[in-house]
Amino acid sequence: MNTAVLKTELRLLRREPGALFWMLAFPTLLLVILGSIPGFREHEENLGGLRTIDVYVPVAVLLGLIVGGIQAMPQTLTGYREQGILRRMSATPVRPAALLSAQLVVYAAAALASALAALLVGRLVFAVRLPEQPFGYALALVLAGLAVLALGAVICALSRTTKIAAAIGSAVFFPAMFCTGVWLPVQAMPDVLAEVVGWTPFGAAAQALDQAAAGDWPGLTHLVVLVAWTLLLTAAASRWFRWE
Repeated sequence: MNTAVLKTELRLLRREPGALFWMLAFPTLLLVILGSIPGFREHEENLGGLRTIDVYVPVAVLLGLIVGGIQAMPQTLTGYREQGILRRMSATPVRPAALLSAQLVVYAAAALASALAALLVGRLVFAVRLPEQPFGYALALVLAGLAVLALGAVICALSRTTKIAAAIGSAVFFPAMFCTGVWLPVQAMPDVLAEVVGWTPFGAAAQALDQAAAGDWPGLTHLVVLVAWTLLLTAAASRWFRWE
């Protein structure tokens, strides 16, 4: 990876306050708003004795990743291709692949910062326990990140313009939030719906994080689902992606 390209992408991202807000601040802000509801701080039998705010921390952890991976990154890369930046780069010693790698690192770092903020606010403000199986939690988060970034690459590959990338990203964003459990925690979903959601990358990631937070190793099925989606989406992006 070219260090100069990475530094440039970091500087460009810092100049995008809207993207930074939705990736870094929005998930934690949503957690604070939900945690301010008294009923969300009470233990619920249908959540296995957990509080609603407890199960929303993994949701907030995933939200920053989803925003960056399927909305911000595809629009940025599609804009570069639309403006001919990738084509011009192909004629220089800096290959377009270096830009793609830098984008992946930048948005992965933003997602990690967002996840850490959500975990810390959950712990310090609402006394949510930190993940009791940290290694399993980290593994599930990394696999979720790979799956989401691969999906973002597919969106970029399918989009000829930034407007199309924005439209596809928005169309994917809302189902992704539902599968993650924004409107209804996965634990509170009917069994059939939870089973279906568990086969999506977002549902599998949410359930894997929940298990690791409770001290269990993430279920093998959820990890396999994340790996399978990553491989499938990466293959699709590699097949359809064009530099110009």
